[in-house]
Amino acid sequence: MGILTLGLNHNTAPVSIRERLAFPAERLHHALQGLIQLPEVREVAILSTCNRTEVYCGAETPTPHETLIDWIAHEQRLRREDFQPFLYTHRGADTIRHMFRVASGLDSMILGEPQILGQMKTAYQSAAEAGTLGKTLGKLFQHTFTAAKKVRTDTAIGSSPVSVAFAAVRLAQRIFDDLSRQTAILIGAGETIELTARHLAENKIGELIIANRTYDKAHALAQQFNGFAISLSELPKHLARADIVVASTASPLPILGKGSVESAIKARKHKPMFMVDLAVPRDIEPEVEQLRDVYLYTVDDLRNTVEENLRSRQEAALQAEEIIDTEVDHFLAWLKAQGAITTIQDFRKQAETLRDEALAKALQALKSGRPPEQALELLAHLLTNKLTHTPSIQLKQAGIYERHDLIAAAREIFQLKDGT
Repeated sequence: MGILTLGLNHNTAPVSIRERLAFPAERLHHALQGLIQLPEVREVAILSTCNRTEVYCGAETPTPHETLIDWIAHEQRLRREDFQPFLYTHRGADTIRHMFRVASGLDSMILGEPQILGQMKTAYQSAAEAGTLGKTLGKLFQHTFTAAKKVRTDTAIGSSPVSVAFAAVRLAQRIFDDLSRQTAILIGAGETIELTARHLAENKIGELIIANRTYDKAHALAQQFNGFAISLSELPKHLARADIVVASTASPLPILGKGSVESAIKARKHKPMFMVDLAVPRDIEPEVEQLRDVYLYTVDDLRNTVEENLRSRQEAALQAEEIIDTEVDHFLAWLKAQGAITTIQDFRKQAETLRDEALAKALQALKSGRPPEQALELLAHLLTNKLTHTPSIQLKQAGIYERHDLIAAAREIFQLKDGT
């Protein structure tokens, strides 16, 4: 059985295309059931995230991707020409390597990001629950998780932050030993603020407040992370509560001025405040940096750290590729061995049948009154003759027709030494 990947990701397709091919969690079971009904498909799983949609397929025919494309067009109500130019296909060893690289974060928008491994495990679980995983894909997913864990353990691929949001939270951890006792105010509701909120929540921030010009957007984001929302007009009233402030909006003018921050510091009785301005143009007036008890960092301050860490991850990625090469070879060896499984099973069944026939005759000899020694000799004689009869005939024919390759194979299979 062949294995293949059909999909698109952030490198091949814009978000307007990616979102049209995405499979929400509530539709995934239905989609998997539809795919497994296709004539060529024997096993299938779907990985669907904001940055990629991929179908992993085990199929009898070598190239069922045309059928898969037709199915996607029908399922997502799209024309083939709307999305086909953005697709890629991997087969055999390329599929194995691709899945290992994806799970290890080597194919992610942010090199080495860890979330994709969890998403890959969710894809596996969804396919398992839908009953669309078989022996080959099931084993491939398990080996994928093993390879990704080995990359994480043996390299520094995920040890250094490579997003400004992650770098901001990591810096906050250095300033405050225990984030669970701190309050954070995030200004904005875009992707950077969402990522910052996620990192803070993962590090168990004590209290999270989202401030945004549009209250509904702030409220929707705050709900995801057990925080609460305020409008920008309410910000001065809450600012003194903040130990951590991270701002990232599209405002053309600063949102926080020196005066409002100075008032907040006084209300805090000069308890330190950590501030990060990730916006361009700035959301926090540069003069705020002059205030005592305020630690203000800009996106440029963090970018140097991010670039240095990215270089570190790129070096780790080279090590990761070597690990993946080895793991691909291991899985290919397992896959190739499966081709001999049926032959081995048939050979064992044949041997067991011959054994049972010989044993039946030996038992009959015992019942007839022959001594046990003679019955055992009969059993050994019959079993030896039955097991060697067919191979001996085939080897004689090989000699007659000069099938030296077959004779050499027999010597290797039976481990016959020269002269035996």
